[in-house]
Amino acid sequence: MSRFQFLLLTGTFRCLLMVLTTNFALAQHTPDDETLRELRSAHEQLATSLEEVRASVSDLTLQQQQLFADAAVFPKAAEWMLRHDEFFRKGYDEALRGVLAEGETRVSTFRDAVAGRPVESTNQAGSRVHAYVSRVDSSVQPYAVLLPDGHVADSQRYPLHVVLHGRAAHMNEVDFIRRHLNQKPSDDQDWIQLDVYGRGNNAYRWAGETDVFEAMQDLMRRYRIDDKRITLRGFSMGGAGAWHLGMHHPDRWCSVGAGAGFVDFYKYQKRSEQLPPWQHRTLGIYDAVDYAMSASNVPVCTYGGENDPQLLAGQTMTKAAAELGIDIELIIGPEMGHKFDPDSRARFMAFHQKNSKNGRPGPFARKSIRFTTRTLKYNRCDWITIEEMRQQYEPAVVQADVNAEGDVEIRTKNITAFRVFRDIARDAIVDGVRLPCRAAADGLLPDVYYLATQDGWEVLDYDQSRGFSNNNDLHKRHQLQGPIDDAFMSPFLCVVGTGTPWHKAVHEQALAELERLRKTHDKWMRGNTQIVNDVDLTDDQVRDFHLILFGDPGSNRILSDCLSELPLKWTRESLQIGARQWSSDEHLPQMIYPNPLNPAKYVVINSGFTVRDVDFRASNSWLFPKLGDIAVRRIANRVVEPEIDDWSDVVWADTFNSFWQLQSATER
Repeated sequence: MSRFQFLLLTGTFRCLLMVLTTNFALAQHTPDDETLRELRSAHEQLATSLEEVRASVSDLTLQQQQLFADAAVFPKAAEWMLRHDEFFRKGYDEALRGVLAEGETRVSTFRDAVAGRPVESTNQAGSRVHAYVSRVDSSVQPYAVLLPDGHVADSQRYPLHVVLHGRAAHMNEVDFIRRHLNQKPSDDQDWIQLDVYGRGNNAYRWAGETDVFEAMQDLMRRYRIDDKRITLRGFSMGGAGAWHLGMHHPDRWCSVGAGAGFVDFYKYQKRSEQLPPWQHRTLGIYDAVDYAMSASNVPVCTYGGENDPQLLAGQTMTKAAAELGIDIELIIGPEMGHKFDPDSRARFMAFHQKNSKNGRPGPFARKSIRFTTRTLKYNRCDWITIEEMRQQYEPAVVQADVNAEGDVEIRTKNITAFRVFRDIARDAIVDGVRLPCRAAADGLLPDVYYLATQDGWEVLDYDQSRGFSNNNDLHKRHQLQGPIDDAFMSPFLCVVGTGTPWHKAVHEQALAELERLRKTHDKWMRGNTQIVNDVDLTDDQVRDFHLILFGDPGSNRILSDCLSELPLKWTRESLQIGARQWSSDEHLPQMIYPNPLNPAKYVVINSGFTVRDVDFRASNSWLFPKLGDIAVRRIANRVVEPEIDDWSDVVWADTFNSFWQLQSATER
């Protein structure tokens, strides 16, 4: 099958899927007009009441901030449900009424706290819904907590189970809140349980991934948690999320439990035809099977029903790990489909209970690390951090062992810079080269930096180590490695041009991309997109945000200011990248690059998420970057609806190398 045929078939499939999902939406149990008016009125009253209380005080204490978020999530839940007509089944209108009523109670509690009146404790056993304000987009995001019987605040530090939910087509904030408001702990629960919302159905990617860690951080401000006894587990999409977060962050958990979640795009989709190179490369960000080596750093248990096709994920991971000499426990539910049987669930939970009692190793207690990554986004395991890679999206591997003499022996592959905690060893023997560790950089810094040279490795001195983070040579580093979609995992700000565009059609397409981003972020990441005009951008915003620029050098002043330091030449007549050239009246560039105005942050040109609405609706396995770091798209006859995009208008796309430069390109 040719690439064109592959794209055509993919587009046809997704068009069909869009029709099916649209018909499904029409089959929803939308309330009658009178009920909708009643619900909208109640939502507006709740939102107004909350805003009046919030406006009555300038600065909030930590407790007041928490109570504000806990209240604000209720009108937020109602707003998104009403905006997107998410009345998926009968009874959702009643669920919304219940959420609005609980919201009134939360606003009353917040009002009492602001007025200095005592507020009832939330430390009794049972479930409760909390929320936090996300740093990504200032949106309010919910999470649920289940406290065990006998829980006593401040008496001890409790183990934590972080639970990732499966894909739920009928789930929104209202449904999530409803399901978690009145749960009871099981008789054997001796841990605090965090049920993550993850911003809905996005496989815990992008802002959905950030949500897991932001929810954990907020919970740990409220409850006493033993951070050496954090279990990560999930089933179905939650299982895929557990593989993803467990293998990318293996030093965070005392054990990982993945039930029936996919780990390999091609196997899961049963595809033999390779994706275009710029998409194929970036599968290495999320395909968990590529990270099986990292299971050596954390106990892992996986489950699949005997009759469940997704048993393949657990079998794939256990096989990949076994080939590396690593054991992953695989539990198979006899004659089961896509669910647990009681005995298998008991074994699964017993595995995590055992490892929770043991806890993960404390500081410097881990004497051996085997860690791999294909992106600097995920670059750390305990006391060793990969700082730079030679080839992006190829396996970077570090194996480190503290020997009997107190030295650390380190073997590397595809790594050009890394650092270790100073106190881990006396000397470091890096690929056979002995270098100081504890005494390096005059013994004054907590980390020791090692840099690859033509002859081997060198250790950086004090001044070199202090200057390393400045990244003066503009290398790809952690949180500055791309691809385009990476900009939407942390605070970002869209900047719209207010000047005169060079070409009306190009400018209109740029604005269509902004609208696509706004709709995608709203629907699938459950947040508002923050937008500012180019003439209103402040120095503080340049410092604090990734800037997402929309327009051309004629219309967008910030884009014009950055253009001379970006790897493209853009004039009224042409668009040139390296030796390639296109007409600027028919083509739109999309790219990510270190921001010339603040190289610690990204600048993104004319792009939001490179996944589309149909990807979110089709399968979580389709949620991977579609345009790499840089692309050029033909705007003639563009399809701008967020539901359909077969990428047939991409005339060229690529990823930058480790120095933010282009070494090769693939043209269509």
